[in-house]
Amino acid sequence: HVAIVGSGSGAFAAAIRAAENGARVTIIEAGTIGGTCVNVGCVPSKILIRAAHIAHHAAHHPIAGLTRTTLPLDNRARVAQQQERVTELRRAKYENILETNPSINLVRGHARFVDAHTLAIARADGTEITLGADRFLVATGASAVIPNVPGLKETPCWTSAEALVAEQIPKQLIVFGGSVVAVELAQAYARLGSRVTLIARSTLLSKEDPALGEGLKAAFEAEGLRVLTNADVKAVRYTNGAFTVTTGSENVTGERLLVASGRAPNTRALDLERAGVTTDARGAIVVDDHLRTNIAHIYAAGDCTDQPQFVYVAAAAGTRAAVNMTGGNAVLD
Repeated sequence: HVAIVGSGSGAFAAAIRAAENGARVTIIEAGTIGGTCVNVGCVPSKILIRAAHIAHHAAHHPIAGLTRTTLPLDNRARVAQQQERVTELRRAKYENILETNPSINLVRGHARFVDAHTLAIARADGTEITLGADRFLVATGASAVIPNVPGLKETPCWTSAEALVAEQIPKQLIVFGGSVVAVELAQAYARLGSRVTLIARSTLLSKEDPALGEGLKAAFEAEGLRVLTNADVKAVRYTNGAFTVTTGSENVTGERLLVASGRAPNTRALDLERAGVTTDARGAIVVDDHLRTNIAHIYAAGDCTDQPQFVYVAAAAGTRAAVNMTGGNAVLD
């Protein structure tokens, strides 16, 4: 019996392989089935980016004889189509698996460890049940973090989740962050009509590829985005429908503020210390190359671990964890 906390790509990859290997699988999920990628990550963001790409090329393409034009945008219709696709893929890639695989059972609720062999699951009706298993996989993903900037948490700022489904394109958008989520959404919104100011505490893509970030900054500025790097955000306030972000040198104002300055593992509510599971300073679960935690029968995969935060890493980790939980020997490189 394998118990899996979470229902994203890593969780489902593990559930499918564990079931194929003869295990009985219980998935515990409190929210929307499918995790980050299909719901609030890869799928909606790439549809948004593709729409922005089409709009940009219509107005800036280099082909003689084709009139450059600014395409009118009904963003409400675009978002509706995007979310229909999200629903369709969630159904096909996740919900249908639950319905067609009798070895995989879904339990709704918030899970936490009582001890190393038992989960307590708090259900929506206020009741709580306990669940024991032979092996456990934690695959709870990560969520956007609102940094501790004075005034920020009291404002109606966006995270990427809100930015992906907003029906109105703001006239002025401030983006706080310099990593992959910040830069892709900043450019998409700029190409769809927002005047975008991108504020990064360091340089663009400083943790991924600083050299690429330099070229990206130049490309953004050529497209009309304003990019402030090495900017220290001192405070944020929201008054009369407008945001004001105070940096070390100026006040930046905008209709909307998107905070995309980092993500944190969804581990705080799991009571991992009751199971003896080790986490790092960020709260990420520490795993070895077999996806094992320091507790032999507890495994972890995906964005809640100390591994790279990519959907394919999560899926590869989930599959290998399932192999190992059912008696195999699979390594994640």
